[in-house]
Order: sequence, then structure tokens, then C-alpha cells
Amino acid sequence: MKAPTQARSEQSAELKPRPSDLGDSRGVPIKHQAWVAKGAKQPFVLEALEFGALGDEDVEVAVEHCGLCHSDLSVLNNEWGVSQYPAVLGHEVIGRVTGAGPNAKGIQVGQRVGVGWNSGSCMHCRQCMSGSQHLCPQVQPTIVGHRGGFASHVRTHWAWAIPLPEGLKLPEAGPLLCGGITVFAPLSMHAKPTDRVGIVGIGGLGHMAVKFAAAYGCEVTAFTSSESKFDEARGFGAHHVVSSRDSAAINKLAGAFDLLISTVNVPLDWDAIIGTLAPNGRLHVVGAVLEPIPVAAFSLIMKQRGISGSPTGAPVAIQSMLEFAARHDIAPQTEHFPMSRINEAFARLESGKARYRIVLDADF
Repeated sequence: MKAPTQARSEQSAELKPRPSDLGDSRGVPIKHQAWVAKGAKQPFVLEALEFGALGDEDVEVAVEHCGLCHSDLSVLNNEWGVSQYPAVLGHEVIGRVTGAGPNAKGIQVGQRVGVGWNSGSCMHCRQCMSGSQHLCPQVQPTIVGHRGGFASHVRTHWAWAIPLPEGLKLPEAGPLLCGGITVFAPLSMHAKPTDRVGIVGIGGLGHMAVKFAAAYGCEVTAFTSSESKFDEARGFGAHHVVSSRDSAAINKLAGAFDLLISTVNVPLDWDAIIGTLAPNGRLHVVGAVLEPIPVAAFSLIMKQRGISGSPTGAPVAIQSMLEFAARHDIAPQTEHFPMSRINEAFARLESGKARYRIVLDADF
């Protein structure tokens, strides 16, 4: 997903309560534990943190599982230039509600919910009022200016605590809350079940995109730079698999796709990639490529093609994605670590060896 552009701060640089936070009903600060990064590229250390009073519209969630996303690694390393330290990362939370403010709507203590990339928005701007809360100018990322889910507890506005449907595989579900909605959103916005869809990159995002597109009824082509993933991609539901390093093979697919979703964060042969789009086809970018994407205007104009991108999704979109996943028995392929081995898990993610998402199981 793309880097956040704005964040309102929930915490000070010392990860202490705000002056207005008064603790629980007796005025006693609430203490929880969290794995904290003190600076860029620093290892995580376990600390006890004080939380102030629960906001009137907020809920508190006891973390049971939390996915480890590449965006966590990007924020840890300050690749996007927006990180704030000390940092509590983790934004693919599965857990149980342990507290709810008096104005929290539709959430009950004891209920299992998910918390994803965002944990708050203003709820009164045009974007929020029209159901696009994820595009709110004041949207609050869960891991920038806010304490995330690599902790015993996490807090969120009630609208961003997503109830979990029956049938969802809860230990595996965390990555759906960020990676899953990131790739489901362009399918729901731009694809039809009869479309020919290409997925570029069969990694943490791409393998879920293949599963969703296949379940949606599309003819799916997977692009991967690793031949070792060809059979796995077919196992996820791809009808065809192509090497993303083979420009000649890509050129043979000229005009083939109604929708192409790029999940990678590295430069590609963009001319060849765009050339695979059919008339009225669309390249949709969800991988955070840090270099500009060169585009020849005539390749768009003459075929009426488009290029777009998106972040994760609004709460209703996330809820719909989870229901679709439960209905079609879709779950990410995961590796599990106890949260106490968080530094080992980050090293495995950074090495590129994870197949395909890592989930940390709370063991405080």
C-alpha cells in the first residue's frame, strides 16, 4: 500500500499519555505491554506503556494475532520519511474487545474484531460522509502517530474496529485487513467476473490477489520473477503464469488484459506492461514503487487506457472483503511466530524468504 500523507498524533515522542488522559475511572493509568522500536532500523524491545482514559468513541482490543506487513518494515526503516519514534508497529490485528467508550457504536465487549491500516478518521468531511473514510484528510494510520498492534492491546475508533464474520479463519485473517483489502479494492472497483485480470508479483499482496480474482470468476494470469513460484501461483488459482523478467513473453500478451494489478515495489518494463492492456484496460498500482513510473502518452491515448492506484479501503469495504473471504474460504498463506520473536520475524520478512505472510501470535 502507499505511504500515508497525513497523520494526527495520538502520542508524544516518549509514548506517554496526553495531558488530558486521566486513566481509568479511578484516575489510575492503564498499563499494557508493547514491542517498541526506539529509532529507524532499531530492534524491538518489550516495554510497559501507560494508556490514558479510553476516548468516548474508542474501543480497546486485546491482541491475539497481528500480521507483519512489508509496510511495517518500511515504517521501521523510515523508507517513506513519515515515521515517528519510538514506534509501536503492527496494523493487521485480530483480537477481542476489552473496553468501549460510551459513544462507541455497534461494538460489544468480548466481540472479536479486526483493526487494519487505519484506526481513525474525522467522520465529518466529504470523504467520510460519503463512505470513503480511508481518503479522509485526517485519516489516522495505525502505526504512524499511533500505537499499533505489536502489543498486548491496541485502540481504535469504533468505526475502524471491523466485526469478523462467521467462518473466517481467525489465526490467518490478520493479513486480510491490510494486504487483503488493498488487492480486493481494485477488483471490486474495476473488474467484472468475465474480465481477464493480470496480477504482477506473487508475494504477500499478489498471492491474495490471485485468490480473490479467481474466486471472483476472472481469467487470471500471474506475473512473477521467480520460476519457483509458478506452480504455487497455479495453486492459488492462476490460469496462466508468466515470468515478469521475460519482456518477450510479456510482449506476446499485447492487448490481453482488462485489468492489471501491480503489487510489486520495484521498477518493471512499464512499456511492455502497459502494452498488455486491452482497449479501455487499466493498470492499477498498489505496490509502493519509490521511483516514478514512465508512461508514453500515446500508449494510453490510442487505446483509451488508464492508470490508477489506491490505498486500503473504507470500513464497509473491509467488511465486504472479509465476508467474501469467509464465503469463498480464502485465507492468506502464512507463517506464524510468537510475538516474542518479533525481531527474528522482521529479519525473515526483510530477507524475502517469507511464504507469503507472517503472523505474530501474542504471547505476553
